[in-house]
Formats: sequence, structure tokens, C-alpha cells
Amino acid sequence: MTLDRVEFIEVLKDSYSAYYDIVTDTETDLPLAFRADYRNQDEHYWFTKSARVWVNERNEFAYVFTAESFDRDLVERCFDFALADGLPRVRPHKDHQCTNIKVVFVADRLEEDVAKAVARKNFTRNYKFGLYGFTNLLTGAVDLEKEKTVTNHVGHELVPYFKKLFAARSEKTGRN
Repeated sequence: MTLDRVEFIEVLKDSYSAYYDIVTDTETDLPLAFRADYRNQDEHYWFTKSARVWVNERNEFAYVFTAESFDRDLVERCFDFALADGLPRVRPHKDHQCTNIKVVFVADRLEEDVAKAVARKNFTRNYKFGLYGFTNLLTGAVDLEKEKTVTNHVGHELVPYFKKLFAARSEKTGRN
């Protein structure tokens, strides 16, 4: 028995909403379920707030696409949309460490060529030779039928995250 995609998207949206701002009204003809925006700024002071020692800003824009299945053309269009929408949101400055763009595909079935395309997708941009931070593209695809996750080398953090979601779903339904 496979996981229900609509229910899985709701669980995923609920999981992201703990730390991310959820945006669902993005206008596109692509199967975008939602965008999740994360912003974090860490600061360290010396006695008072006016004596800052360091500031570190990290951001992330996650795009979650969902469909029964994806073909390579649709996956490439989704990548292009996420980069075109996410890169203008990057505001590099001296305290900016990174702004990552995460693209996640959730499908009932995932073909092998689509999984390879997701795993091979790569994008990196440095701002002022890295002094003003960088942007990486993290990609992941979830096959609900096989309960399998595929990522590129930068998005390896998604594998344990989705394994926890699969395990929580299995415990909830009593499946093995």
C-alpha cells in the first residue's frame, strides 16, 4: 500500500511550517504545491548590542512540486522556475553566509530517468568570490510507491528527513 500523496503533502507542509513561512498563492502553470521561506540571522555581541562581534545570515527557499508522475521536461521546467523565482530573492551582503534553493518533487511513481535527472542537477553561485556568501541548489525527489528518496550531492540532508516522515507515517497507520 502506497502513501497518499495529498496527505503526504499536508504532513510535509505542516512539518515545514514549524520553521518556514508557507506561501501557497504562487502563480504558475507548474504543479507547485507550496513554497517555504526560511530566514535566520545569528548575532554575537560583546557586552552590548552596539558592540557586535559577528553576524551570520542564512536563508532558504524550498519549492515543493507534486504530481502523479514527472517527466524530464517537466522536472527541468520546475528547476528553471525555482531558480528564476528564488535567485532574485537573494540579498548578498557582508554578513550573508548562504541562501539555498531547495527543489523537492513528490510523486506517486518516479521513473528512473527522472530520478537520475534530479540527482545530477547542480547549481552554485558565489557572490563577490564568496565574501558575500553563496547559493546552492538542493534537489530531492520522493517516490511514494517505493518510499524512496533521491537527492543530488548537496541535498543529502533530505534523505534522513524523509525517512523520518515515512517512519512516522508507518507508525501512524500500523504498517511495517
